[in-house]
Amino acid sequence: MGGRQVLATRRLLAGALDGELPEHRLASAARSVVTELGSPDRLPELIAELASGEGDPEGCARLSYRHVLGFDKLLLIDGGPRHMLRAHVWHPGAGGIGEEDIHNHRSPLASYVVQGRLAMELYEVCDEIREEGGDDADAGVGGIAAARYEESLAQRSADWVLEPAGAARLRLTHVGQYAAGSSYALPAHTLHRAWCDTDAPTVTLFLETGAGRRRHTDVFTAAGPHPGAVEKVPLDVRDYLGALSDLAERLRAL
Repeated sequence: MGGRQVLATRRLLAGALDGELPEHRLASAARSVVTELGSPDRLPELIAELASGEGDPEGCARLSYRHVLGFDKLLLIDGGPRHMLRAHVWHPGAGGIGEEDIHNHRSPLASYVVQGRLAMELYEVCDEIREEGGDDADAGVGGIAAARYEESLAQRSADWVLEPAGAARLRLTHVGQYAAGSSYALPAHTLHRAWCDTDAPTVTLFLETGAGRRRHTDVFTAAGPHPGAVEKVPLDVRDYLGALSDLAERLRAL
């Protein structure tokens, strides 16, 4: 099920994340792990080993695809319900159907920027929602008007299902930029939006953690209504290994 780098990565993930940790400690541990795995001394060798067919290419290909937020999502290590390690390749100007969406996650996460730069905004739901047209129309006072959805997975497929959940207002709380070599961790409920902030592709190493995952996530959009379901189109094994080979070549050029 894996060569030397794959097995070492699985051991590191299990040792750091498989205990019963509170969310804030789990997020902190995930950040430390993803920073270690994303280093130039480890990640290129891991990606090259996976590109050669080590690990579980068939299983990982089934869970790898172009994400609705506009990046290529490549599953590297599937640790079942407790952790999933992925590479995200963000292409400038290649936004998807949900590129403007503000969302949270089912479990705590951590990410390390390997190449390029990622921009991020953090939001919170406003305590009060006033009538349209009042003084709160200014985003700095009353927030940003948005449609709210509950996003879950279809029962018989991995497609996204979006159920309307009313209107909401969001308040911007933080704007940040994460350059190569930086990392961050977020609790599951943290509302955020991220995008590639350079003219060249951005590569991030993304770690999703936690066995007690939420049944749905919250998605907010100010860009108009969403379709009720969005199909996931998984990569076949050949395209998955090809994407890993391209990523390995990109990392070797750093």
